[in-house]
Amino acid sequence: MDSNFFYLLAADALLVIHVLFIMFVVFGLLLIFVGKVRHWQWIRSVRFRIAHLIGIGIVVVQSWLGIICPLTTWEMALREQAGEAVYAGTFISHWLSTLLYYHAPPWVFVFVYSAFALLVVLSWFWARPKSF
Repeated sequence: MDSNFFYLLAADALLVIHVLFIMFVVFGLLLIFVGKVRHWQWIRSVRFRIAHLIGIGIVVVQSWLGIICPLTTWEMALREQAGEAVYAGTFISHWLSTLLYYHAPPWVFVFVYSAFALLVVLSWFWARPKSF
């Protein structure tokens, strides 16, 4: 097999991991809100809640500092090594642009990530996790 195949396979694996991370952050908050209303006890798991808070925290800090996610950088390096076209900018801005034809300046993403993080923090007060 061609070595390009393995680079592309690794890039695609990183893409899947990236999507799963985003789904965890976005749907995790949705599940916290739904779980609070439906009295699901698992949403109060301290491990789940800390992992969720750290996840959005990393995204927000990177956006404030203007840092592109390392997963995106690594994926693009692998695609470039395989000789495939790469995209510029962040993962989310690229896919929003590609899927929805939506273009926004970077400050919009910083604002959205920060507002989302605020919701995550507020969820700690509305649906308190179990104590350690």
